[in-house]
Formats: sequence, C-alpha cells, structure tokens
Amino acid sequence: MHKTWIEINKKALQSNLGQFKKLIGNRIKLMAVVKANAYGHGLVEVAEIAVKSGAEWLGVDSADEAIRLKEAGINAPILILGYTLLSRLKDVVKYDLRQVVYNKETIEELARLRDRATKSRVILLKVHLKIETGTSRQGLEKKELLELAKTIKKYPQIKIEGAYTHYANIEDTTDHGYAQQQLQRFKGAVEFLEKNGIKIPIKHTACSAAAILFPETYFDMVRIGISMYGLWPSKETFVSAQGKNRKIKLEPVLTWKTKVAQIKKIKAGVPISYGLTEKTSQDSKIAVLPIGYWDGYDRKLSGISNVLIDGKRCKVLGRVCMNMIMVNVSHIENIKIEDEVVVLGKQGSEEITADELAQKIGTINYEVVTRINPLIPRIVV
Repeated sequence: MHKTWIEINKKALQSNLGQFKKLIGNRIKLMAVVKANAYGHGLVEVAEIAVKSGAEWLGVDSADEAIRLKEAGINAPILILGYTLLSRLKDVVKYDLRQVVYNKETIEELARLRDRATKSRVILLKVHLKIETGTSRQGLEKKELLELAKTIKKYPQIKIEGAYTHYANIEDTTDHGYAQQQLQRFKGAVEFLEKNGIKIPIKHTACSAAAILFPETYFDMVRIGISMYGLWPSKETFVSAQGKNRKIKLEPVLTWKTKVAQIKKIKAGVPISYGLTEKTSQDSKIAVLPIGYWDGYDRKLSGISNVLIDGKRCKVLGRVCMNMIMVNVSHIENIKIEDEVVVLGKQGSEEITADELAQKIGTINYEVVTRINPLIPRIVV
C-alpha cells in the first residue's frame, strides 16, 4: 500500500491509441512518445501497453530513458528526440538506438564508436535528421542539412533512416497558417535533399494536434504525445477538430490518489498552514493529506484548488506544504482515516482534470502531469 500513487487506466490508453491507429490507417507508422516519464504517466508501464496496442515506434528524450526501455525487454525501435552528450553516444551504439542528429560532432563521434564496435560485429547506426522549419529549436535549414547529410554518407555504416520537424504553432491557435508554412518548408527541404541524392525512408512531422487536424502532415509516421494520454493539446485544437468534424474521443489515462492522514476540528478564525494566509471562517473539520509540492502538487494551488473525497469537492486550505496539504471536509459526514482521496481524476460523478489545475496556476496540462514526482508508484489498472 502507498500513501500516494498514480493509477494508469490501461483500457483508456488502449482506446486512445486505437483511435489514432484508425485515424492514420495501416500504412502510416505510429510512434508513442513516452519521454518525460511518459508525460508523468510511467515510462515502462506506458511503453509496454503502447507497443502491445499497436505502436510500432517509441520516442524518448534521452539515452537514459531508452536504456530503461531496452532493459525492460522492449524491442520496438526507439528514437532519441533530445540531445545526447558526445560521451553518452556509446550507449546509442551499444543498445542499437536511433538518434536525432544536427551536429557534425555527433556524426564523427558515432563513426568513431562504430569503428571500434565493428571489430567484433557489424553495426548499422541509424539516425534521423532534424529539419528547422520555424520553431528555432533543434535542427538545421536545408543547406546546412545537405552538408551534414554528405558528412554522414562518408560513413557507410551510418544510415539516414529518417527526417522530421516539429510545429511551433499548431496547438495554440485556430489559425494554422504558420504550421502550413512549416509544412511547406519541410517538403522543400526534403525535396532538396532527395534531389541531391539523399534518400529519406521515414519522414515524419505530425504531433498529436497535427495528427488530429491535418492528414497531409502524416508522411510515413506520426508521433503521438499528449493525446495518447487522453488530454487535448489545447482548447483551440478541440475547437478546430469540431470544426473539421474530426471525431475523436480522448479518455484521460491518469488518476492521482492519496489517503486521509488525519481529521481534526478547528474553531472559527484559526489560521491554516504556513504564513497564516488563510483562516477558517467558521468552526470547521479539516483533513490532512500526505502529499505536497515535493510530490508535484504545485504550491500555486494553495487555497484555490480542490480534491475529491466521497465524490465531493473539498477545498485546499492555506499553503501547500512540501509533503502535506489540508482540505476542508466539514461537509463529509462519515469521513475516516485512510479514506481514498482523488487529487487528479474522477471520483463518483465529480472530476478534477489536468486542464482545471493548469488553468488555476497559469500553465498547460502537459506541465501538470509531467511534473508529478517520478518516484510515486505508477500502477496499471
């Protein structure tokens, strides 16, 4: 038993993946993006379900994430979407990982490591070019890409397996003009490379929002992140999907739970928690819950959020502490020690969503779930 834990709804995850498989069709590969501890949902737990549910590829941020998946016995191709230090590229070789590339130094170090490794066995390293189309993050524009691709071609045991880009403004707006410009830049860069003899077997640009809204972004593979977990990329994406009659029903996968640690009666006018920021307005009954900002329950939720107990909303009182919060349970008649509490998710007919918490603290649902402490147990139900 745990005093706080995350439940992962296997059927919801399978349903979300199944809808995207149906949406993109059998010809297009599906990459389940499980970086950042599977957006807070549990790296290995989610990856195992995703692969069994039809995801052909997995996307991670780091070699460490990829190694955890490999050592868990997951054999799907894994693409490292983030930067890998030159000193860690040996793990890319050792574990047969795919790596995004945009620096010649990465290529040269991979080649050196490959030469050392091939003394005992032949290894074909596979890399994916990152194309800069307007996000101004990782990646190169087409002329620099060609130079890098020519460098790669010097090493016959390093293969350009794919090329991709990422959209900067496909989620936060209902005007997708900029995304369309990026799509055209991607097409232009790929055409430029192929005219210069650089073959690219797997092209991919589509994130969750693109997969929902624009089939022309699919190419050979789509990368499903936030929507795999049953969360909409944004309100604008939801509105755009309705406008395009793109029928997809996402089911939240994650429920965050804890237990009641203590129940106490407090007189009117008594301050609650650090800083004396909130006082009871009347005689009250409060519950102490054993979670706090260490666990990922944002301190900005102090005094403004709710949890669910007995299917009813209970207001957070005073400041969120490192390991505890206090909530008003005056309206819960038969509450007792170790009653189950839902911090995020459904209980009875009530629900607290990641979007609700995000709105309260001025952020996005991505941040709410990915910042849940990875040490909290993830339990598949």
